[in-house]
Amino acid sequence: MDRQNALFDSAQLAAEHKEQIKRSRRERLLTIDPDCATEDIVALFVFDLPDREADAASHAPRVNGLAVVFPDRIAVYVDGKSVRSFSLKEVTDFRVHVAVGSVTAECTVNGETQLICRATKQHANELGAVIKQLTAYRKSGVYCDDYLQHVACYCEHCGRPFLPGSAICPFCTKKAGVIKRLWEIARPFKWHLLTAVLLFFCITLVNLITPSLNRVLVDEYINTPTPETVSVSGFIGVIVSMAVVQLFSHALSVLRNRALIRSSNHVVVSLRELVFAKIQAMSIGRIAQRTAGSLMQRVTNDTVVIRDFITNVLPEFVQEVLVLLFISVYLFVYDWRLALLILLPTPFVIASFRFVRKRLRLLWRRRWNVGVRANSILHDIFSGIRVVKAFGMEDYESNRFDVVSADYRDASIKASNHWQTIHPILHFMIGIGEFFLLFYVGNRILDGTMTLGQMAQFSTYVSMLYTPLRWLSMLPQRLVDFGTSATKLFEIIDETIDIDDKPNAKTTPIRGTVDFNNVSFGYDNTTDVLNGINLHVEPGEMIGIVGRSGVGKTTLINLLMRLYDVEGGSICIDGIDLRDFSQESLRSQIGVVLQETFLFAGTVYDNIAYAKPTATRDEVLNAAKVAGAHEFIMRLPDAYNTQIGEKGYTLSGGERQRISIARALLHDPRILILDEATAALDTVTERQIQNALQKLMQNRTTFAIAHRLSTLRNATRLIVLDKGVIAEVGPHEELLRKKGIYYNLVIAQRQMSNMAPKKT
Repeated sequence: MDRQNALFDSAQLAAEHKEQIKRSRRERLLTIDPDCATEDIVALFVFDLPDREADAASHAPRVNGLAVVFPDRIAVYVDGKSVRSFSLKEVTDFRVHVAVGSVTAECTVNGETQLICRATKQHANELGAVIKQLTAYRKSGVYCDDYLQHVACYCEHCGRPFLPGSAICPFCTKKAGVIKRLWEIARPFKWHLLTAVLLFFCITLVNLITPSLNRVLVDEYINTPTPETVSVSGFIGVIVSMAVVQLFSHALSVLRNRALIRSSNHVVVSLRELVFAKIQAMSIGRIAQRTAGSLMQRVTNDTVVIRDFITNVLPEFVQEVLVLLFISVYLFVYDWRLALLILLPTPFVIASFRFVRKRLRLLWRRRWNVGVRANSILHDIFSGIRVVKAFGMEDYESNRFDVVSADYRDASIKASNHWQTIHPILHFMIGIGEFFLLFYVGNRILDGTMTLGQMAQFSTYVSMLYTPLRWLSMLPQRLVDFGTSATKLFEIIDETIDIDDKPNAKTTPIRGTVDFNNVSFGYDNTTDVLNGINLHVEPGEMIGIVGRSGVGKTTLINLLMRLYDVEGGSICIDGIDLRDFSQESLRSQIGVVLQETFLFAGTVYDNIAYAKPTATRDEVLNAAKVAGAHEFIMRLPDAYNTQIGEKGYTLSGGERQRISIARALLHDPRILILDEATAALDTVTERQIQNALQKLMQNRTTFAIAHRLSTLRNATRLIVLDKGVIAEVGPHEELLRKKGIYYNLVIAQRQMSNMAPKKT
């Protein structure tokens, strides 16, 4: 069975939630204004703040607001009353303003600004998406209800909001459902698991023989009134039989453990592959919502917890339940009254488990979260160790880690103390039946109705009965630990993929024609970074992208690489929409040198060959030579085999940049993206690389971002971004003659260069 079939259909759940939201909002509208029943409704959205901002010293009262978009107007209701209405024909534009703790939607009607509604920040994404759709609807008459994906959905059981991209509440996840899903993942190894279960059954039956042999040993050989009649051979036979039974039981246990170890480790590997693949399939935006520490915790620690549960806890659970079942049946057959007395505390103990379960789950989840925070801090410190040492912050970071370690210690102590306080009480309650057993057996022996051998057999069975009961008293802690890790894993697995390949995604080679068609994009729904970008690029052109910081230069190339999907318009390569390409096919034909150079721990050769693992040594060396990296590489202690350490910190910034450029050259892309590719280079080296890049750019479409504008003189065209739009387009000399934004940027940069201190 394909592992993907084991995934919960989170997308289907999300769609059901959207429909439920639509129905509930429409029903609410009809209770306010029944006349709307016959009208078409374009959109319904809610808000919760009054029109006038509250005084800074007091909290704003909450309102029950509903805004309705009809084909011809917008109607706004507050607490069941209509407060205002706007004709869409009179509206010229829509806006969203984000303030501290609130967001405001406005429109312009007949030249005057009119308030639509105000809401708290939790409605910001939905409100921003609605306003974007309204802007498009006013222009084209086409409305899309994708804004509903930004609605904060809440669990119907506990009221907590779902995580972004998920329709599952980790707090209310049923353990039976989690185990069922794990079984779907473990199904390929079902024969190993079924073999282990069968062996459990056999082991339980074999272990039940020992008390009977023990009764024979006591009654017929140890406590016999006529010792001279005892057969030595029979005595030895009983002892040997007991040894054989134990040996056979242990042999079966070995086989059982081997089957479990094999299957559980296969399951863990499958889980890790599944989670890792899902994380890689997630968009940059989704990954940025979680820390590296929390993702690593899921891939490593949580899968180990699940493995231990499958290997140790679940097998023991099966075995103890079988023992409990068989011995309970025997006791009820032997004397049902005594069996009831022995098992009398069990229902109360089970009820106590359910009572403490929620508290335990909360404590263990809190410990998990603190552990993630500790891992994240460790990851940050080790990743930025050069910065830590450069600023002499070792003591500060040590104290910061000590604080989070102390928090983890306190969370662990609190969780353990809570359990260790409850567990002895439950343990004692389970053992109350032993007192009834002592009274019962003592009376039976005194009145001669029970032999010592029968007492030994009966006592052994009762002891075997209490062993699983006491083991089950530890089960809540183990279940909570397992449930916390399992739900955290499935949080990732169930998350919807917002950037995904279509079923018939294209894998065709590209020539390099690029078209931006009215492209709009924002990292959130309240602000557009790019708005209405239109650009046609022919194969072989070099396009320089310039502008002030924060105008969207890097965003533009991120959209071209499809690290994010456009929100409006489209990007086409060779006339094919970017979203119709396979992501692997697309990015395999794009070479990138990013502003932030990243090298992997390993050799120089491995880092260059990363772009093309099948490359020959000559190809790697040629790429290094073209990038101007060959000379300094040959001066390294082991040349191309030199270990450069994590992130390449043993190299200078310029050296790392040249290796990164060599990696992009080896990729042999049809489209080349340079994001400040020569920023870390000195003037002489920069000139060498610029000459090499000129040769590389022939017959390749190139997009280059540079703050050092002199490096873009040879660009076919420059596009100047300003306030999210293309403000100027043209060659370097032409833009200088216009004396516009680009001219001012060049002049400002020259003035800064002239102000720099001269070297003597």
